This record gives sequence, C-alpha cells and structure tokens, in this order.
Amino acid sequence: MSILLFFAVLFVLILVHEWGHYIVAKKTGMRIDEFGIGFPPKLFGIKRGETEYTFNAIPIGGFVRIFGENGAEPISPVEGEALDRQSEANAEAGEGGARVSTHAVVNGDQSHKASTVRKGDPRAFNNRPKWAQALVLIAGVVMNILFAWLLFVITFMVGVPTAVDETTAGPEAQLMVAGTLADSPASMIPAGAVITNLSASHMGSDEIVSNPTPTTFADFVSATAPGEVVITYELNDSLNEALVTPVQGLIAGNPERYAVGVSLALIEVKQQSFGDAIVTGTVATGNGLVAITTGLFTLIGQAFTGTADFTQVAGPIGIVGMVGDAASVGLAALLTFTAIISLNLAVINLLPFPALDGGRLVFVAIETITGKDIPPEWAGRINLVGFALLLLLMVAVTYNDIINLYATISTIYQNSKRGPS
Repeated sequence: MSILLFFAVLFVLILVHEWGHYIVAKKTGMRIDEFGIGFPPKLFGIKRGETEYTFNAIPIGGFVRIFGENGAEPISPVEGEALDRQSEANAEAGEGGARVSTHAVVNGDQSHKASTVRKGDPRAFNNRPKWAQALVLIAGVVMNILFAWLLFVITFMVGVPTAVDETTAGPEAQLMVAGTLADSPASMIPAGAVITNLSASHMGSDEIVSNPTPTTFADFVSATAPGEVVITYELNDSLNEALVTPVQGLIAGNPERYAVGVSLALIEVKQQSFGDAIVTGTVATGNGLVAITTGLFTLIGQAFTGTADFTQVAGPIGIVGMVGDAASVGLAALLTFTAIISLNLAVINLLPFPALDGGRLVFVAIETITGKDIPPEWAGRINLVGFALLLLLMVAVTYNDIINLYATISTIYQNSKRGPS
C-alpha cells in the first residue's frame, strides 16, 4: 500500500512539474514533440496532434521534449530535400527562405541526405527569445510551488490536527501520543496513537478513564502506581492495548514521581474558512520554502567541510515509508507531506547544477550575457555528466535507505525475541 501511495504521489508531482514546462512552452510558441512520464525505455505512447504522450519503464521522473532544445534536431531526408528545393526556389525568386544544412551519409552502397534543424525555425526552443526559454525552464518549479500552496489551502480547509489547551479543548479533542522515551515502559506505543481509555489491571473493569486529558492521564498513572496500567489506544482504525508498569526517575524535575515515559498532546481538528486557509496556506508555503532552502544549503555547506549527516537524507525507499506513515495519520498529514515533497522538488530543481532546471537557466543566462549560444555538443556533455552524478547520488541515498531499513528490521527482530518491556 505504501509503495502504491509513493508512486501515486510521485506521479502527481512529476505531472504537475512537467505540465508547467509543457503549457508555458505551448504558450510561448514552441513545438512539443514528447511529454513523458518516467524515463525510457518507452512502454507505450499516445499521439495527440504533434505531441506524443509516453509512459516509460523507469517511474522516477519525467520529461518534456521540446523541438530544438538540444540545438541540432534531426529531420527526415525527404523533408530535408523538400526544404532544399524550397530554399533554392525562394532564392531564385529573390525571397529569403529557410536555410537547411545538409550532408551526405553513406550506409553500405546507399547514400542519402541527413538534415539538421532549420536555422531561424520560429518554433525551436533555441530560436525563441531568451525570456521565453527562461520562462519555460522555471515553469516546472513555479508549478510545484503553486501545487504545494493549493495542497496547504485544501489541508487547512479540511482540518488540521492542532494541539490545544485543556481549558479550551472541545468535546472532540483526543489525547495523542507525540513520542515515547527509549526503553521506557510505554516505548512500545507508537507515535500518533490516540489514547481512548485507561484502566488499572488490579482494580477491575469499573476503574476506567475514557477520553483522558494529559492531566487525568498523569493523575491516573500516579494513583495506580506501582500497579500496572492498561492503556487502550487507536491506530490505523484498530484498537490495541498496552500493559505498562509506571516507574520512578523518568521525570528530571521530579524523580520521585511515577511515569510511563510517554509525551502527550491534546489534539483537535481545526477547520478554516476559504479566506483564512488562503492566508495560512501562503504563510505555510513561504515558511516551507525558507526552511527547505536553509536546510539544503546547510547540508551542502557541511558536505564541503566533511560534517554533513547524510543519514538524515531520505531516498525513494525512505520516502515510501514516510508516505505510509503520513497516510496512516490521516488525509491532512498525507496532503501536508505531499506539499512538502513538492516544495523540495522546486528548491532542488532550482540548484545551478547540470541536468537540473537551475543548471539550464545558467546556460540561458550565459548566452544572454555573451550574446552567443553555447555549442549544443558541449551543453549535452555537461548535462550528461550532471545526470550521471545525480544517478550516483540517488544510488548512494538508496543504499543509505537500505542500511537504515536493515537496522530497523534487526531492531524489531531483537525486540520480538526479548518480548514486550
């Protein structure tokens, strides 16, 4: 289920990003040859007008292939010969015609003409104004940011679980586990679980506290200690029970007090009006961009000094687990997580690194300043190196995910052998 959710989230985010490139390229007069989901090899494609919409075998990316974006674009020998004849006819008539560069290609005993992109072709990417090229390159990033903003707005309208004070909490408020101390009596209770009631194992079924608050929870544990407490909690629509024995020494400021080592928060779903959600969503989007950008550049800076902790960087496998965790909490958590991933994609794509949108924007800026086009073969080589480095980084991060997953499985296995604490 988590894997399916991961691919669904990835598919939507890629579709949004590439649609940004696609629609702006269309609006600025460029020809779109292919809109691809995933990376080749191609599984199948659907031709609509001049654009082929393809679905490819490697589902970790996507692309829009714009005519002329790589400089020289091959055209058919038949089209080349027809254009040659048209150019000659126009020249004889004294008209300016489309210029075609042709050369002979020998294959066995046969020879034919191969042609390259027409100079001055108005619909080729490299022949459009530099401002149009820059708009197309930045459009995917803008769409990811707008999509994240939309998800935040929807989330705040649907309702966000918010920590509230006991004195202002409504009847729908729930006691949620925010976290537990390692090796504490309550360490087996997962974060995100909602505590529905408490009971004392030695007092019988009459001694039950339903829908407890942080205060009633603490009072009940103190009153029951050192006897065992039965904590009933709900997680993923299923009820579970944990039998815990309160101990002393867990609270630094009050070592004599009995506790079970759980951090609690009273949570209530707060819904906002459309107007308020727009304001809050805008603030959340801005704060998210600042936090992600700061964190990314901090990580890059630490990488140069050798102090970066790459164990905190998640790859595809890690994200699969996080998508599943977010979905288990609820729709609002899943929408928020998707919005954060969308903002991450936007920030990463703006990095001035070859093969990313930011790297290609640097090429456009250099061409604008110098007034000369970067040779297509050099641009292609640089982007190829950048893409290879990105793949190596993906492999390294995935390896880190596998190591972390193995460590988690080993811990679960060891705990299962020891039994509950």
